[in-house]
Amino acid sequence: MKTENPSISEIINELAEDRSKYFNSIAPPVIQASNFSFDTVDQFRDAILHEESAYIYSRGNNPTVDILRKKLAALDHAEDALVLNSGASAIYASVVANVKSGDHIVSVKKPYGWAQHLFEKILPRFGVETTYVDGTDVKNFEQALRPTTKIIYLESPNSWTFELQDLKAVAELAKANQVLTICDNSYCSSLYQRPIDYGIDISFQSATKYLNGHSDVVAGVISGTKEMINKIFSNELMTAGLGISPFHAWLMIRGLRTLPIRLKKSSKNARMIVSFLKTFLEVESISYPFDPLFPQYDLAKEQMEDTGGLFSFVLKAEKVEVIEKFCQGLQHFLMAVSWGGYESLVMPAIVGMEKGTINMDNPEHRRIRMYVGIEEPEYLIEDLKRGLEAMKKR
Repeated sequence: MKTENPSISEIINELAEDRSKYFNSIAPPVIQASNFSFDTVDQFRDAILHEESAYIYSRGNNPTVDILRKKLAALDHAEDALVLNSGASAIYASVVANVKSGDHIVSVKKPYGWAQHLFEKILPRFGVETTYVDGTDVKNFEQALRPTTKIIYLESPNSWTFELQDLKAVAELAKANQVLTICDNSYCSSLYQRPIDYGIDISFQSATKYLNGHSDVVAGVISGTKEMINKIFSNELMTAGLGISPFHAWLMIRGLRTLPIRLKKSSKNARMIVSFLKTFLEVESISYPFDPLFPQYDLAKEQMEDTGGLFSFVLKAEKVEVIEKFCQGLQHFLMAVSWGGYESLVMPAIVGMEKGTINMDNPEHRRIRMYVGIEEPEYLIEDLKRGLEAMKKR
């Protein structure tokens, strides 16, 4: 590392990479070792006593994983980071590390499904309660606080309807009440939003998405202070075995090399696709944070540098079959969960519902989430025309 405040290019290409240690190879190697040896008992003892920064057993630290940790912390403007085996692990470890029986959490309503499962199915078994609020108004967080509140949990933007929270205002409220803030930053990635810059204590994201970017690794990252990261490492990560494998860390280092150009292309494509969809009568509404008609457009432009490729829209449809025809009429958009890779994806809300519970009068049941990847936009627009035409067929 050459500068005190490294650029994104320096972080991605140079930070934590000492090529002289591995034959001057351009790409770091995979250190696919389960354990590491020592020359003296004193060295071994020191490593055991400081496992958070030593290489002993790859369930904890590993040289390849360590390179990735340092890069991800720097991208988030954090003191340190942990890389875990999924975004769900990042949620679990961040929250469980900071609550005990009798504590209370205030969360944005409709968080990511496995966060909601943690709040409603797991934590109540241990005496931890959660209150959900509309996070678009900071006053709602303030009104929900209790003397036992330990965490304010944010997801900005949400990954279906994209509501934001005013990160700076929530962080100031939390600090005034000695409450920890945790923010899911999966939508923006470290390049387009850095919650820690706004005073948020823990920023985490699904690294499966943009950070890896090739639809071949499931991972999560937690960023925060060294004290907080050491706390989570020594307890939740080590006890539950939540760490990432060296090979997956190596794949992610590879993915980071192209992160800026991938995000730029995906964001540009998404704007073009949103503009295209606005011209069709079959589209009832579009939710996209950088759309001037989006209710929180000004806050989005203030907090976020750009959007990436994820947005959603509501189709005008009286029957479930019309939604199915649209999705199944697409040839290039793949029906799948997640986002952040090369491939463009589509996911209708109805896939999470039993057919008998679907209400076509409810716009949320007609919502379709779309991820625009980095293919050529003309190729994608022609595919959308194909899907919209398929809706009309009997």
